[in-house]
Formats: sequence, structure tokens, C-alpha cells
Amino acid sequence: MNLSKKEYEHFFLLMWALQYFVNCKLKIHPTIQNLRDYTNSDIEKKANVREALYENIEIIDSFIKENPENLSKADLLIVSSWRKYVEGQFYIERFLKKHTVFIQDEKVYGVLGLQQPLNDLVHQSNLPLYVHTVLLPFEGKIIYDGLLGHHNISFGGGVKRELKETYMRAKQNNRIIDCLEMSCNNSSAQSQPKHLKNWKPEIDQLAIKSKKLRGSVEQPTIYSPAFSLVKASVGFAQLAVSNETDPETLQKALDKVRRAFNKSQTVLNREENY
Repeated sequence: MNLSKKEYEHFFLLMWALQYFVNCKLKIHPTIQNLRDYTNSDIEKKANVREALYENIEIIDSFIKENPENLSKADLLIVSSWRKYVEGQFYIERFLKKHTVFIQDEKVYGVLGLQQPLNDLVHQSNLPLYVHTVLLPFEGKIIYDGLLGHHNISFGGGVKRELKETYMRAKQNNRIIDCLEMSCNNSSAQSQPKHLKNWKPEIDQLAIKSKKLRGSVEQPTIYSPAFSLVKASVGFAQLAVSNETDPETLQKALDKVRRAFNKSQTVLNREENY
């Protein structure tokens, strides 16, 4: 997913205004005399100014105070939010319909493309891709600032599995960051669904029925461990749908399921077919 044309043009209108201000204040490219010339300047010159901006991020305060382009209060708030930028190396781990997944250490970000979706710039087969960029807040979203440097590094299965696990863990625990502004919850799934189906009555009925399961010497050997597996699984499900259960208790219940499974597996392995 990417910004709309209106959002994209709005972003660069503000960014070029800020960078031109930086260029003037720090006298990086003195030959550039106006904002139009800066907007039309080549990428190398803009890259120099961009670097100076992040090295002197406090210059945003001067820009807001002087407001040389007579920006609205709302636009100045957007520029002010860029002091919360996140710079560094990231792994692009996957493309989703809503955003692209960027991973830095244990933090997982949902990032939007600018003029076009990031999966138009990076082919799926090249993932994970190790990149250097700057993430910025923009109207309740996270974008990159227009420059995306990448490293030609191939990753083995171990790194891919580790990155996938980092993403899955963040997703499961509602830690995917898709907003950097102070007013945001900083999670794409921060709020839980308002109406969850109550499975407890059905699970409790299964528990009552499963208690009637009994193995005996007259029955096939597999019955007893299979019935134990059913009971352990239902017990685990009862705890899972309880909002008051801690992870340690769930883990103990899951260990019981595992033991029942292993016992069933042992019986099957001993089975002789004639």
C-alpha cells in the first residue's frame, strides 16, 4: 500500500520546503537560490541536505518558528512530528495489503510506500531485503523519507525463520507499529475485537463428554492414550478461553497435551501389522 497522489504530493511539498530551509541555513549548496530550484535539483544534492537535516534535527524548531513558506498550523505540526524519525538499518520482511513489514531488532513497523507501493520497487523474491532508510510519521501513518538504500546480501533459511518469528511474535502480541505520533497507540492491532464469541459453554460440554471416555484391556491399546489426548486437549482449551489464565498455567496444560500425544505416538510405533 502507498500514499494517495494527494498525500504523496503534500508530503514532498513539506519535505522540500524543510530541506530548502536547511540548505539555506547551513549553506550546503549556495548556488540554489529558491525552493523551485531546490525541488528540481538532483538526488545527490538532496541527499547531502537530507543528511544534514537528520544530523541537525533541532533545525526543525527554527523552521517552524520562521515559517518561511507560510505553512498552515496543521502542516507545521506534521513537520514538527518528523523529530520522531527512526533512522537505521531495517529488514523488509514481507508485503501485506495494508503495509510493508520493516524489522529493526525486535521492533516491527508497518510502512507505506510513497508514489508507488514498495512491492513495485522490490520484488518478492528478493525478500528479506536489508535496507537503510529513515522512517517518518505522516498523518497517522509511517512512511520512509524517499531514499531507500539496499545491501546486496543473501540470507539463509536461519535468518529468514528468525525474521518470520519476530514478525509473528509482534503480530500475536499486537506490537506492530504503524504510527509514530504521540497521539497514536503505536500498534496496528492495539485494540482487541469488541465482540468475541464465548466458546466456554461448548468447551465445557466437551469436557463433560470427554470424562466418559475410558480405555480398557478389552479395547485396542490405542484407545486409552487417544482418550487421554482428548481430555488433555479439552482441558487446555478450557484454560485458553479463560481470560484469567496466565501463560505459565497454559504451558503446563500444553505439556500435559504433549505427554498424551507422545504416549499415543509410542503406542502407534509399537503396533505390528500382519
